Amino acid sequence: MASKKIRRRDLIQQVVQERGGVSVGALAEMLGVSTQTIRRDLDILCDDAGLRRAHGRIELAEDRLNTPFDQRAGTNLVGKRAIAEVAAAQIPDGAALFISIGSTVLSVARALHRRTELTVITNNLSAAMALSEEVSNRIIIPGGEIRLPDRDFVGEEVVDFFARYRAEYAIFGTAGIDPDGGLLEFHRAEVRATECMRKNAQKSILVIDHTKFGRLAPAAGGNASEIDLVICDRRPAPEYSELVAEIGQRIVFAEEAY
Repeated sequence: MASKKIRRRDLIQQVVQERGGVSVGALAEMLGVSTQTIRRDLDILCDDAGLRRAHGRIELAEDRLNTPFDQRAGTNLVGKRAIAEVAAAQIPDGAALFISIGSTVLSVARALHRRTELTVITNNLSAAMALSEEVSNRIIIPGGEIRLPDRDFVGEEVVDFFARYRAEYAIFGTAGIDPDGGLLEFHRAEVRATECMRKNAQKSILVIDHTKFGRLAPAAGGNASEIDLVICDRRPAPEYSELVAEIGQRIVFAEEAY
């Protein structure tokens, strides 16, 4: 029981760090427990984990709050640029592609600035804005509410949005990877959106940095071994060598490619 509590509290910290803040109700739904259980967890976490309560939400404490998405986008810049260059090299002028949410995916969008006449179907507003600088591109985004500060669209409407299109490529990230290759996200809707993109694209491209290996998130999705191309900045820890061997030539380590 104690280990379940520890793992749940670790997940709460990760979700808040990833998003900057989240409601108690959303955490309860995400983790499959009652709101009372979440509130008890928060009694512990708000004392010593750098978190604070705010109107039914849990947020990073003031001294740690600094636009989490921008923080993520500004970390491991060398690795993300290497990943982005390898991924962008896969995409020819005139291609149609899905682009998901995430900071590594945004790096890929920025690296595509030399491409022309792309059709981009995305729920990542920052990626859409980066690619809109090339006026020959066609950018398609869903409607609805923008999640801040991440500047993206999430939820079941996004799954329906991706279901209406087909593309040659799907470029997406993931929140974490299990030792068996399982892809993890913070919410089931994010899993369904990724699965929809993969299903409706001719080639799937997963872009991740090595820190995603072993990182926990509550919603399980597909498996890295099912992806057409996995692009990572560098090799993960030795305990993932079996998974890397299983993926074989479909995994590229970008920092070794240059």
